[in-house]
Amino acid sequence: MFKLFKKAFGIESKEEIKKAPKRSKIDKEELEDMLLEADVNYELVEKILDQLPKTITRVQLYNSLIAIFDYKANWIFPENQKPFVEMIIGVNGAGKTTTIAKLANLYKSEGRKVMVGAGDTFRAAAIEQLSRWAAKLDIPIVATKQGHDPSAVVFDTIKSAIAKGMDNVIIDTAGRLHTQVNLSEELKKMVRVAAKALLEAPHRKLLILDGTQGSSAINQAKAFNDMIGIDGIIITKLDGTAKGGAILSIADELKIPIYYIGTGEKPEDLMKFDTKWYLNSILNEIFGEE
Repeated sequence: MFKLFKKAFGIESKEEIKKAPKRSKIDKEELEDMLLEADVNYELVEKILDQLPKTITRVQLYNSLIAIFDYKANWIFPENQKPFVEMIIGVNGAGKTTTIAKLANLYKSEGRKVMVGAGDTFRAAAIEQLSRWAAKLDIPIVATKQGHDPSAVVFDTIKSAIAKGMDNVIIDTAGRLHTQVNLSEELKKMVRVAAKALLEAPHRKLLILDGTQGSSAINQAKAFNDMIGIDGIIITKLDGTAKGGAILSIADELKIPIYYIGTGEKPEDLMKFDTKWYLNSILNEIFGEE
């Protein structure tokens, strides 16, 4: 299931894909099996099917699925807000540092001046990894030693970005959910300090979710949202699975905009999430390509 979803990201070649046969309708039971196989959680599958007749057309299924994405993603950076400060949230191992590099690379390719801040001071490896990416992408970074106050990194990064006329600031944070109380207080402090350095910063708090983690990713999102409020989501590691249905479950459970999809390890392996394109890739797999 969702082989076309992988093909659309350039992960598999056309020769490796067997196209779905063209059909006008699908039986409810077959659709249920396909959605479950694609990693859509059971409760959502039942909710989708409850709204549909016994045999389902492409248009009927599209209308049912599009209702899940009942939110608006704000892609535009306000021209009067420089620098635009983003704080990147997520558990260790979700691909947070690599995603920061991808975002920085994307903004730089758009002609924007970008600075990153190594706010995950709990792990020396996180500081070193982000510093290597900054050097590779030729962008400035504010970093300190392991164990230093992450809020000080936030403050120094934003003030430096203001002084140097940067367009975008991307700040890394720690992701130690196993010490949730301490992490919660640390993140709240980082948010408060960002607002002291620049009014209304951070302007966007983006959560990084591992697309292969299913319900675990959803529980992580709920925990971080309860801590500081999440403005948007980036889903990573979708190059490693054909089970793209996790996106449906995440959108349904969280009602938070999905901004980007990570499809690999290279800096350019990040693409804007397009709801209509994503749904049509699912429908093409079920009903055949239009």
